[in-house]
Amino acid sequence: MKTLTFKGGIHPDDCKKNTKDEKIIEVLPPKEMVYPLLQHIGAECEPCVKVGDEVLRGQKIADSEAFVSSPIHSSVSGVVTKIEKRRHPNGKMVNSIVVENDNTYRLSEDIYEREGFFELSKEEKLKIVREAGVVGLGGATFPTHIKLNPNKEIDYVIVNGAECEPYLTSDHRIMLEIPKEVVEGLKCILNITGAKEGIIAIEENKMDAINVMSKLCEKEENISVAVLKTKYPQGSEKHLIKAVTSREVPSGGLPNDVGVIVDNVDTCCAIYNAALKRMPVMSRIVTVSGTSIDKPRNFKVYVGTPFKNVIENAGGFIGDVGKVIMGGPMMGITQFDLNVPVIKGTSAILAFDKLTLPKKENVPCIRCGECVKRCPMNLMPLYLNQYAKAGDLDMCDKYNITDCIECGVCSYLCQSNQNPLSNIKNAKQKVIAAKRAKGGK
Repeated sequence: MKTLTFKGGIHPDDCKKNTKDEKIIEVLPPKEMVYPLLQHIGAECEPCVKVGDEVLRGQKIADSEAFVSSPIHSSVSGVVTKIEKRRHPNGKMVNSIVVENDNTYRLSEDIYEREGFFELSKEEKLKIVREAGVVGLGGATFPTHIKLNPNKEIDYVIVNGAECEPYLTSDHRIMLEIPKEVVEGLKCILNITGAKEGIIAIEENKMDAINVMSKLCEKEENISVAVLKTKYPQGSEKHLIKAVTSREVPSGGLPNDVGVIVDNVDTCCAIYNAALKRMPVMSRIVTVSGTSIDKPRNFKVYVGTPFKNVIENAGGFIGDVGKVIMGGPMMGITQFDLNVPVIKGTSAILAFDKLTLPKKENVPCIRCGECVKRCPMNLMPLYLNQYAKAGDLDMCDKYNITDCIECGVCSYLCQSNQNPLSNIKNAKQKVIAAKRAKGGK
């Protein structure tokens, strides 16, 4: 069987063995649920409710009139007790709605199964996706209703089942346990976009998922499965497109510029639930793993549930915990407050013992060239790191810093322990801000 891939990248130990065979378990929500009003790329939402209001499960509690934004729904029924700033997994204090869970889980009357989705107009279908609060659940959290309406001809819709980050197995379990929802969600996307072909792309270290999805797609005329080489960052949109279609997204461009849309497997399930059940995004699948987790698991977690409750359901911590991360170890966000809530972009919660964390001294760059050789974007990380540390934004821009996808390959390989990614990320943000201030892209 031919495996597809791209130039560059790395082959870290996938560390998936502890959870890849663990079936998804539902985590019941605690008494207090917290809903940050920023769970997506774009504008922060405004509350649709006030303190003292009763809310139902699936009820919209926040929204925005901004073009790039996505509504937020309560995942439990109960009473709004506070609207105040709470800690967000990104480390910032964000306006949040606090709901006291009444443990009855009464559903909003807006949620019911329906037929006729495919007969609706494109505008009506996109509105359904928007009102369900669907965003990219692979971690990017870009509002999906905007992605599905690019005003360009789309040839391929690629379902991202690569899950190339170490430890993460939530997408893997979705493809094994609810594969039909993935395929049906893909059909909805094909119908909305008018794309000719759907491709479910899966890394070869998930052969059981490849077999399940392939069998399910046997009778589908325009849906197939592509087998990818196990490599990081194979799940990056641009590299997935290159591997599967041989098309190359231009510098500063988007997948739709080459006639492709990429959506995560969990996003497909969310679209299926929105289209056929009027069910908004209220939960997601989360992998809880790492060397400091007692019983690594895959959980179905209600949005708004504090990290500490999810970790307790995995047996709690073991050893001397050195780091907790939301997301994968390569691109995830380090956490310092376990009271932060699970949001739409929480694909994993990982905890690592101090003994497993590297304790190497930072020394000057030895110019080994490994970061250049392996950079999946064909950049020059050693120079970008140098100019970033010096604050030379003009040279950073000249060396195409905005093309960096922040995958962390350079830091993973750095024999001098320079952690170039940290410097490059900071400089990249400054370059983007400077361009916006000048009215550029």
